Amino acid sequence: MKEPLISVGILTSKEIRFDLYGEFVQEFSEKKFSGRFKAKLDGGRITLYHEKKEILAGPEFTFAPNDLETESFLLRDVVIGKNFHWEKKESQRFRGALKLIIEKDQLTAVNILPLEEYLISVISSEMSAQSSFELLKAHAIVSRGWLLSQLEKKNKKPVSESISAEEILRWYDREDHENYDLCADDHCQRYQGVTKIISDKAADAITETRGLALTYENKICDTRYSKCCGGITEAFENVWEPEHHPYLSSIIDYKFELDSAETDLTKEKFAERWIKSNPNAFCNTSDNRILSQILVDFDRPTNNFFRWKVEYTQDELSEIINRKSGIDFGNIIDIIPVLRGNSGRIIKLKISGTKKVLTIGKELEIRRTLSQTHLYSSAFIVTRENIVDDIPQKFILHGAGWGHGVGLCQIGAAVMGELGYGFDEILSHYFKSTAIQKIY
Repeated sequence: MKEPLISVGILTSKEIRFDLYGEFVQEFSEKKFSGRFKAKLDGGRITLYHEKKEILAGPEFTFAPNDLETESFLLRDVVIGKNFHWEKKESQRFRGALKLIIEKDQLTAVNILPLEEYLISVISSEMSAQSSFELLKAHAIVSRGWLLSQLEKKNKKPVSESISAEEILRWYDREDHENYDLCADDHCQRYQGVTKIISDKAADAITETRGLALTYENKICDTRYSKCCGGITEAFENVWEPEHHPYLSSIIDYKFELDSAETDLTKEKFAERWIKSNPNAFCNTSDNRILSQILVDFDRPTNNFFRWKVEYTQDELSEIINRKSGIDFGNIIDIIPVLRGNSGRIIKLKISGTKKVLTIGKELEIRRTLSQTHLYSSAFIVTRENIVDDIPQKFILHGAGWGHGVGLCQIGAAVMGELGYGFDEILSHYFKSTAIQKIY
């Protein structure tokens, strides 16, 4: 196959402000565009303004650069970390073409560019470009493989929820995006344009791994990754659709099996013991030099992700659950793990309230329902305190890991890179029985 062009949704808003640096050509027009612009939705069409003067109107616009390497565009007020505690707006600069489309009574800015150009920014946005070179190469292959696998199943619409009177199970994936291949935020892969490319190392890592992806039985692997597995990675089917991928099975994130620990975390007593413990793991590190490779900018204040604790009063927890779920549970009596995955992450959680009892899942739905933004992970145990008339006045959640835990553990991989492991050894640790193959 040839290197594909991909489309990335960057920003959705009623109004989009952007600057074109260089000479951009508007599709179906010979006219060249440069300078500062504003696009607004007006009567079901996009109206384009240049220096406060209306110059164009239509259903959509595409502005393509004459030179991909020297010309770029800047988008203002791009939202990053959407719905997370670090959510903020910033200006970001991108290479490639800018497409403006209408989606659900709003405008969306879409960046169209070659896949390899996109990846340079991804591995600079997901982590520091000053990371170890082996980590950058490993992550380049993982990010490329994930994207190629998503393109392969672009037209498939798997079931993403199961609802009954007693249970609501939902899972979230790239399929949410219909008008472009993927988004630019954590929902897909962090992509913040050339703004984050501060080193040639990222470009060199992409060049050295160009076209490479992991394969299993000659098929491109759906290579997933998260911040910190917490010591054991999770299986794909426990987080997304119930489909088993052998290369996304659970593994212990260390150089050998742990003799002193019972690691069948699907069992409640072992999960509780594991979450309360401090086991050896590649991702169990407090080395700020290593952590700074993964925890960039807004992530950096976070330092208690391997093992963490959250406390809620009854009023706080009941308000959050009722608001985030849209269901009035009344006072919360208990939150009970029903089903755990291999990493101890809760796949099904029963919420018992004075007005409603319901089981929810999967892991991201649980994390969203129990937090103002997202819990670090769904690998947690619950302690109830100050029980008055059967109603706890306080809940304490002790947890492990950050993210869904499937596939490559970014912090564990960063530690492996610093310990001298090669990119291929990092990949074979997290993705068993795979091969590195040239796809294009």
